[in-house]
This record gives sequence, C-alpha cells and structure tokens, in this order.
Amino acid sequence: MTITQLEYIIAVDTHGNFLTAAEKCSVSQPALSMQIQKLEKELGIRIFDRSRQPVVATEVGIRVIQQAREILKQCSRLSEMVNEQRKGELNGVLRVGIIPTIAPYILPLFLVDFMKKHPKVNLEITEITTAQILQQLKNDQLDCGILATPIEAGYLQYTPLFYEPLVAYVSDDNKLFNKKTLSHDDIDAAETWILNEGHCLRNQVLNLCQGGKGVSKNKQFQYQTGSLETLKRMVEMNNGVTILPELSIFDFNDEQMERVRYFKRPEPVREISVVTHRVDLKRQLIESFTTSLLNAVPDKMKKDRERVVVELN
Repeated sequence: MTITQLEYIIAVDTHGNFLTAAEKCSVSQPALSMQIQKLEKELGIRIFDRSRQPVVATEVGIRVIQQAREILKQCSRLSEMVNEQRKGELNGVLRVGIIPTIAPYILPLFLVDFMKKHPKVNLEITEITTAQILQQLKNDQLDCGILATPIEAGYLQYTPLFYEPLVAYVSDDNKLFNKKTLSHDDIDAAETWILNEGHCLRNQVLNLCQGGKGVSKNKQFQYQTGSLETLKRMVEMNNGVTILPELSIFDFNDEQMERVRYFKRPEPVREISVVTHRVDLKRQLIESFTTSLLNAVPDKMKKDRERVVVELN
C-alpha cells in the first residue's frame, strides 16, 4: 500500500471517472488503473464498481476511501508541522474557496500585499457557491472557505471574521428613493432584483423582504443572474430595488451613492466567517491569510454594534 495508491482512489472517488482522475493526477489511465488494481488485490476487495457510470465506490470501498482521506490529511499535517518549525517565511499551497458575493470586493483590497509579504506561498483561490465550498472542504479539495454563516455542517468549524451590513440600492423612480433610511418592511420582494438559486445572499434577501414571503410569480419579466454587478445595472437602467452587501458599494461614484439606502437599527448584516475542516491543517497559512483579509475590512464591520444577522435559510 502506497500514498500514491491512496491518492489515486481518492481522485477516482472525487471525479467518478478513471480518465479524469488520471488527468488530475498527471498520469496515464492505465498506470492509475494498474495501481488501484494492485491495492484492491492487496486488500482482497473491490474498491470501485466499474460497471456504473459515473464510477462509484462499493460499500467497503466507501470505508477504505474515507480512511485514505484521513491518512493523507495526517501526512499533510506532518509536512505542515515541519514547515511551522522552520525559521523564515511561510511557504506551501493554500487552497481557498470564496463565495462570489465577497470575492470581487475583498480580494483586491489585500491580495497583492499578502503575496508580496509571503512570496513562497502559492494561493489557489476559487470563486464558488457555499454548497460547493462545503463539499470541497469535506473532500479535502480546499483548505478553507470564506463564506456567510451560520451553517450546519458537523464536520466543519467556522470562526466569524466580520459583520457586513446589507444596504438597499434604489432606482431614481422607485417610491423608496425619497426615504433617507429604510425599515425591513419597506422591502417588497415583488419589486426586488434578486440573485438566482444557489447563492446564500438570495436566501438572506428573501428573509429580509417582508418576512421572507418570496419573489412574486406575477412579474412580467423574470431574470436569473449570479452577478451583483448585473443587479446594480438593472436598478440603474430600470425601476426597482436590489439588496447589496456594503463592500460592493465602496467604489461607487457620487451618483450611485445617491441611490444607496441604509436600514434603521438594528441594521441587517451578514456574518462572514472562515470555515475549515475539524482536522486543522495549514494553521499558520490560514491564520495569516485571514489576518490580511481582516486588515482590509473597515473597522466598523468588526466592532460590536446594534445589528441582526440575517438567516441563510
């Protein structure tokens, strides 16, 4: 039994295909298949049911793969322990998943400085949804995730970083434009441009809109988008309202800021956290990354104030 064989069975389990797994492992499919067959012969079991597409693990194979993931995590932790004892700069690869409604607004604020400060750290940052981040953390495809919480995932732990206010972006022709501040009851889901399914901010906005009654089905025009920038443009070019996280308005010009409306206290906020697996790998790298991120966040988002975290579900 070798570490390479364990990596190969995890790759097949992750991708459900021998050819794709071989490509991800940078080996030929025959070489990968041969090593897996050797492992199966050594253990005296079948790890995969090759008759099904995508390939799935057998009942005993599921247990073997779970243990293989734990073994590789411990091997990785051994390397991290050695790196943590070395004097000098941090080094290694840090794989980060971050949700799309945070990434474009927070990463430019600190990423270049972080990379200059830690030139031996290789960052692999992926912009994906919350569900994808949680799954990839479980499969050890990511080291940490930056997303909105609270979440229910017993195999993960999360640490709140900051609380980002949600604001309304109101078109010039909308009835709310003449109000200086808004209450939760002012927001009508039927008139609100909202992200499509799969984005946690969508659920938060629906919960904010009049007790979460949901989007009206009587709209003449239904539009599905995963982009906050598109929602901003829809408000600017058409009538309506959208709800934005505050970081996304920091580059607004004066004309755009005239359309921004804050909520009365307690202001609605979303809790942004760093999420990791319970097996705490790459501790120093994650701590350094999140510290740099926090230094880029306005102090008011980190201080205690009168607010209410909008639920995700």
